[in-house]
Amino acid sequence: MPHIILRCQQPDTITDENCYEANIFDQRPDPTYGTGAIVKVAKAPNPMPKAGGKWNTYDITAKGSRLTLVLNGVKTVEVDDARLQSGRIALQWASGVIKFRKVEIRPL
Repeated sequence: MPHIILRCQQPDTITDENCYEANIFDQRPDPTYGTGAIVKVAKAPNPMPKAGGKWNTYDITAKGSRLTLVLNGVKTVEVDDARLQSGRIALQWASGVIKFRKVEIRPL
């Protein structure tokens, strides 16, 4: 499944303990931290958004301790979490083909 990794503290060892992980197309049986969630921080909405087989728009805002995820125009997460205040950004995919387009990073 593809992930967007935020504020990664140790880029050589990416885990959900030292980074925020936003899943894009999660097909695990347990949807708790699936599409639209931040793993171990904010649960996915119920029902979990469908993101497979089409282009999706993911707007992620990380300002101070405030994290907001908007998937295809629908806010899925808004949470305060001060654990990670800075770090790198990564796009991750385990195997197969995935395409990202129009990736923008803007200062707030």
